[in-house]
Amino acid sequence: MAINFDLNDLLAFRAVAELANFRRAAEAVHISQPAFSRRIDKLEAALGVKLLERTTRRVSLTAVGRDFARKVQTLLDELDSTLLGIQGLATSRLGEVSIACVPSTVYYYVSQVIGRYRESYPRIRLKIIDAGASAVLDAVARGEADFGLNFIGSQEPDIEFEPLLEERFVAACRRDHPLAKRRSVTWSDLAAFDFIALGKTSGNRLLLDQALAGQVNMPQAIYESQHVTSLLGMVEAGLGVAAVPSLAMPGKDHPLLVSVPLQDPVITRRVGLIRRKGRPLAPAAQQLWDLFASLPGGPIATRNRNAAIRKRPSAR
Repeated sequence: MAINFDLNDLLAFRAVAELANFRRAAEAVHISQPAFSRRIDKLEAALGVKLLERTTRRVSLTAVGRDFARKVQTLLDELDSTLLGIQGLATSRLGEVSIACVPSTVYYYVSQVIGRYRESYPRIRLKIIDAGASAVLDAVARGEADFGLNFIGSQEPDIEFEPLLEERFVAACRRDHPLAKRRSVTWSDLAAFDFIALGKTSGNRLLLDQALAGQVNMPQAIYESQHVTSLLGMVEAGLGVAAVPSLAMPGKDHPLLVSVPLQDPVITRRVGLIRRKGRPLAPAAQQLWDLFASLPGGPIATRNRNAAIRKRPSAR
């Protein structure tokens, strides 16, 4: 008897088994929700069993579905690993890896690591979910991202956190600003200038507020921005100075922006890779995880030594 389903049907089932939501699963495999439902119906009809229990509010696996989901995951992982291992085919295969990152790591750090990954796997589609720290953590926990890059998650029981680097916060200003030539500045030095702060919902803002609690003569925000990249655009436009993580800053050859180490107090954050505990990554995602892990500090480290601090206590 011929089996009337294909690889795409298995990929669709894996997506809904992980996400427990038809809409998000359809988005994950890049088809419409009606087309996604047809794939699942086709798979259940071909197998002659019910794999999912569906209500208007949620989707759950049947007992048969749970067992089948484990076997499908093993089958797809083995297939992925086999394709990656075949010489000459690894660079031509298609696939997708989703990574969730806090925005401050994306522009200058993550983009360079991904560039190196693409040299080896040019046909693999990479999806970047750039969001706040809590949203990145949620995307990984829900399975919407294969793994993430974040500065929170080390205390979560269901999340594995692998530290990559510890970076300090620096003052960001234009090259023509009075602070630009200083070897270092204090937080109270920033109070004399128009200050651009991250919004109160930002994870970095929470970290800074906790570290600076009780300090006197701290800078007061004239402007606020929810994302570091927007904040740096305002600095570049000459609207003021800001405090940002080192990874968010460009290299020393940038024509307009410069970073100056901040002290009194020195504030750091630990950035690491996060993924769900007990859930092995697919081979393509594992390759990217391993590349990040093999490059602590990444290309930034050799270009901007302020990106890391040696064994100084974290302000978290």
